[in-house]
Amino acid sequence: MPTNRQIILDTVPTDKLTPGHFRQSEGPMPSPADGELLLKTRIVSIDAAARAWMQGPTYRPAVLAGDVMAGYGLAEVVESRSPAFRPGDLVFVETGWQDYSVQPASAATKAGSAEPLSHLISIYGVAGLTAYFGLLECGQPKAGETVLVSAAAGAVGSIVGQIAKIKGCRAVGIAGGADKCAILTDELSYDAAVDYKAFGEDLRSLGRAVAEACGGGANVYFDNVGGSMFDVAMFCMANQGRVVCCGSLASYDGPRRGVMTVPGLVVVKRLTLKGFIVTDYYGGRDAAVAELKGWVESGQLKVREDVIDGLENLPDALIGLLAGGNIGKRMVKVA
Repeated sequence: MPTNRQIILDTVPTDKLTPGHFRQSEGPMPSPADGELLLKTRIVSIDAAARAWMQGPTYRPAVLAGDVMAGYGLAEVVESRSPAFRPGDLVFVETGWQDYSVQPASAATKAGSAEPLSHLISIYGVAGLTAYFGLLECGQPKAGETVLVSAAAGAVGSIVGQIAKIKGCRAVGIAGGADKCAILTDELSYDAAVDYKAFGEDLRSLGRAVAEACGGGANVYFDNVGGSMFDVAMFCMANQGRVVCCGSLASYDGPRRGVMTVPGLVVVKRLTLKGFIVTDYYGGRDAAVAELKGWVESGQLKVREDVIDGLENLPDALIGLLAGGNIGKRMVKVA
């Protein structure tokens, strides 16, 4: 019988995440009970939110010391004790960082098929759907408006700007590094990109550069970062603008921050802030995937992926993601 390799969160970090916070163990392959599925992990999605799960409960319980590290991904049904699934089916589910897991059939969603298979994690998975619903349902962009995106070269940001362009908007991205900014404008349809690293701690100059790139002000800000980047973006907003609160990358990897305050510019500019979790909109998932597929197949939307091989590389993959080492959706191929 195959053994089950697992990556365990050995200690909960109080500052920056390091490889020393994890350890690898091996155990027997689990067995499903009635209503459950035995799953073989194929691909694990690497998400910045995984670092927040170590800080406390979010939209899922906190990951505690000694737990198998949590993670969502694509898995293959090995054994089914549910009439809804058969061996060989591919499903989206919280696999955890391990080769095999047993999950309730009610927690799994059939993934369908795609070529390459990695697209089921990126453009047709959480990243693509987050960009789609976050921008279109929460941001509600109108043709001719300006959409500003932070972490624009990341999993979600690399898609948001392209959807904005498809909808007739002007897209401005903020990213770390000249190479990422060049990819945004040369490959991913962004009209302008600002390299925040070029300004160091000079937020005032960064704000001026972003404001200039936005022209008359951003009508929609898609926020993946939070922190000081959120403050910079507020100065660049047009009156009656909409802010899509998708992530808070700046606050994930390090000591817990104090209580957040609402910037005065939210009041002065009469801005609307909306937070969301992508599963809020899964009632429209099939229609969204169909539209995304149409854009990909027509060449209107390009897919950027960062695929790493090997379960043992999961800790480094997450640490690198938190440091901004990826372009597009990062994932780890386990099998």
